[in-house]
Amino acid sequence: MKAEWRLPRLYTIIDVGMFEDKEKALQQTIDFAHELLEGGATLIQYRNKKGNAREILSHARELRRAIDARMTLIMNDRADLCMASGCDGVHVGQEDLSVEGVHRVLGESYFVGISTHNLKQIQHADQTAVDYIAVGPVFTTTTKTNPEPMVGLELIKAARKATSKQIVAIGGITRTNCRSVIEAGADSVAVIGDLQDSPRKRVEEFLRVLV
Repeated sequence: MKAEWRLPRLYTIIDVGMFEDKEKALQQTIDFAHELLEGGATLIQYRNKKGNAREILSHARELRRAIDARMTLIMNDRADLCMASGCDGVHVGQEDLSVEGVHRVLGESYFVGISTHNLKQIQHADQTAVDYIAVGPVFTTTTKTNPEPMVGLELIKAARKATSKQIVAIGGITRTNCRSVIEAGADSVAVIGDLQDSPRKRVEEFLRVLV
């Protein structure tokens, strides 16, 4: 049941932009997902910032088939493609469809998360029907072209005081610093960059630290 759903400690993200060969991006995405799964990951967010709707839908459907029900699959940004692709939920940014709008599109049975970058946004998100609040970038990140300013562990601590909702910390999180983020109050850490080299092994290492 959705009401009982808890975020895993490790929230993995596959960003299609990290694959250089665009013609093989789908297969690389699926292969990467299998590596994450074999390492012990239980949730993936699929992110494709540059693809058109047809490509995103096609890729997400194939990814869903590849991992079947073994992993929770979250669509980045596109609530309109979430249901059609078989995803379990959607993650939206501050400039995307509102949480209320997402629920109007998808109903109440899908998971919804939202990105926040300051305390005001966190407090606003707390008043919505969002399932989790992502806070960041906690540390310097290289996986976004124009990232928001680094917020540090202090905003994670402030977020924990401001909301009882689940918190996902994101931005520059590595095996070295992930424990400090959990200790600051996050329920989960979202990781992209530190998974790219040997994803299966990296997931195993993260999970050993995060237990």
